[in-house]
Amino acid sequence: MKKTVTVVGGGTIGLSVARALAGRGSTVTVVDPCPGSGASWVAGGMIAPYSEAWPGEEELYRLGVESLGLWEGFARDLQPFADGPLITSRGTVHLAVDDGDAADLETIAAAVGEPALFGPLRPSAAARAVPGAAPRIRAAAHAPQEIAVDNRLVHGALLAACRAAGVTFQEESVRSGDVDDLPGDAVILCAGADSAALAPELEVRPVKGEVVRLRRGPTCLPPPEVTVRARVRGRQVYVVPRADGVVVGATQYENDHDLGVRIGPVVELLDDAFTVLPFLREYEFAEVTAGLRPTTAGNVPVIAPLRGRLFAATGHGRNGLLLAPVTGARAADMVLQQEVQAWS
Repeated sequence: MKKTVTVVGGGTIGLSVARALAGRGSTVTVVDPCPGSGASWVAGGMIAPYSEAWPGEEELYRLGVESLGLWEGFARDLQPFADGPLITSRGTVHLAVDDGDAADLETIAAAVGEPALFGPLRPSAAARAVPGAAPRIRAAAHAPQEIAVDNRLVHGALLAACRAAGVTFQEESVRSGDVDDLPGDAVILCAGADSAALAPELEVRPVKGEVVRLRRGPTCLPPPEVTVRARVRGRQVYVVPRADGVVVGATQYENDHDLGVRIGPVVELLDDAFTVLPFLREYEFAEVTAGLRPTTAGNVPVIAPLRGRLFAATGHGRNGLLLAPVTGARAADMVLQQEVQAWS
């Protein structure tokens, strides 16, 4: 039966859900005052379930691997709507600068359990894969099947694809008391860090993260051809290639809803990036932005019915882009009752 659905939230997750529902014949309206202005705009763009693997997060790992398997088709379908190549790199190389950082790579490898998916890499091989890397690398690993995408191009392509599929947009805010009055056979909350304000039972909290964009100058070394992730004195840093430079991320700390950029964490982040890729010091500073990742206590997103005709697909934390394809598919199944199951 054809359904009318209101999607609250026009970020990457909300648009992925809207597109999936429209593709199955639903009449869909997305409500968001400024689609894509939240965490979707700030993201680094790593599609990296193996690199994110960690003991105790097996459910999130399985969901991420499933979504990675959908990403090639997802990107291929969106590419005609994009203003440039969506996939910016293939493969991830991890670098560690001391014994503690090297031990963390071993922990990730053990959590994945398949060296072909995440396995050790000789420092000499890492140096070839990442020209310009610092010579004092203690250990390295690689995840050859992971990819990275341009998050802003992905969101723009999703927006265009949704419009082409007949999705309508209402650029207005939704307050907590208004949720039950929204029209449609179903309402699905994809409101990111604002989700808990609309449905407190979701218990989604904002975790702040700052990301820096650096632009390559005419005399600088080119960006790496792979995503570079590093552990520097126990802190994580990533460098993701873009057409004109790199994205460096990300800080992470508990936060209310303050989007002001804090200089201390950003300086530490850049210092860690320069430790592993010294040539980035010569790049031009382009931008620093802060976003709020919608995070749950167990780091697993909520894709579940809430009450009556109200559903949720939120709480993706740092993995919103990674989980966009699988969330769209599962949320559409859930709302259309093709598969009566809650994932949370």
